[in-house]
Amino acid sequence: MKLLVFNAGSSSLKYQLLEGKTEQVLAKGLVDRIGDAKSCHSWRIGDAHGDDSAAVADHGAAIRAIIAVLTDPAHAVAANLEEIAAVGHRVVHGGDYFSASVVVTGEVLEKLDEISPLAPLHNPAAVQCIRAARDFLPTATHVAAFDTAFHQTIPAYAHRYPIPFELYDKYKIRRYGFHGNSHRYVSARAAELLRVPLRDLKLISCHLGNGSSICAIKDAISVDTSMGFTPLDGLMMGTRSGAIDPAIVTFLQRHENLSPDQIDELLNMKSGLLGASGVSKDLRDVLDAQEQGDERARLAREMYAYSIKRYVGQYMAAMGGVDVIVVTAGVGENSPIMRRAAFEGLERFGIAVDPWRNIEADKGTGHGEEAGLYNAGPGEFKFSPQGSRVKLMVIPTNEELMIARDAKALIQST
Repeated sequence: MKLLVFNAGSSSLKYQLLEGKTEQVLAKGLVDRIGDAKSCHSWRIGDAHGDDSAAVADHGAAIRAIIAVLTDPAHAVAANLEEIAAVGHRVVHGGDYFSASVVVTGEVLEKLDEISPLAPLHNPAAVQCIRAARDFLPTATHVAAFDTAFHQTIPAYAHRYPIPFELYDKYKIRRYGFHGNSHRYVSARAAELLRVPLRDLKLISCHLGNGSSICAIKDAISVDTSMGFTPLDGLMMGTRSGAIDPAIVTFLQRHENLSPDQIDELLNMKSGLLGASGVSKDLRDVLDAQEQGDERARLAREMYAYSIKRYVGQYMAAMGGVDVIVVTAGVGENSPIMRRAAFEGLERFGIAVDPWRNIEADKGTGHGEEAGLYNAGPGEFKFSPQGSRVKLMVIPTNEELMIARDAKALIQST
């Protein structure tokens, strides 16, 4: 049994083909710049790899290109498409309808069309991908896995906004949260590595990348998260402002004569690290500029670290403490500088960074006992001191594996 996972972006499509029993990745790739004459399909199957450049008109054409590679006799990875038992699809927004992954039916597709305005850049692409994949793989069970589903457990007092109730009733304006599959995976993996049931841990999961969010997990469920009605809320990010005074929006509309679309572009594409530093949305570039004495870059780095620290403190208070803090994604996994900056000064709360583990384990030289964890996989390590009350951990995220497991479970339950 093979499982295929699609992760559709607005102009990209990532995928993995996994062996169902062993969870071994048989093939993986990315079709980038969909809709552009310079589209590229990068793939890897075993030791073979390729970068195929050809115009890819839409997500349906991207799936056609992926199927062609997977069924190429030279690779023999999926010679018969009926070997693919299930196809998992990442869908950013599930609205109020979906609190777990579901088998795709006509009714599910209708609901996805209905809630597409909640995520206009991502959901329509995912729905197009689902429809095309169902045509190409009609014998497979298709499963939709939602970024928002994990956060449906957040209580009403935390997910509702203090606006007139009729606006929630009309537009479903509430805190939805995102990165749910990532938070779900790293929290479960942390509990596994620590050999403690997740339900017995108060855990804060920090997904720190170009898009970033923090999630408070208690009793094995999400009880709060930093992203809100849209992915713009919460932490300062690569190009997103994160949480700001909402009156800034109307102030800029009046004084800069900006339209709603221009405000949306300003806060989503021109703010965050890019806007604060004036250098780049990429933290590596900002840190390099700081090393060269750039004061705006230094301030942007401090703002970024403070943004993380503020939410960690907020969620410690909300849960009545914390046992484990996990960091993941591009920044969390790869920047010891930001890990130190985000968590230093919190020693009185039982949070401390071990300088050696934070740097040496990050290089891959500290697995096993030296990294503070047994049975750790690549890139997994603890960076808090031995005996520290709060465990600080790096765990690479694997959203595709989480989606594949959901798909497999749904097959077995039907």
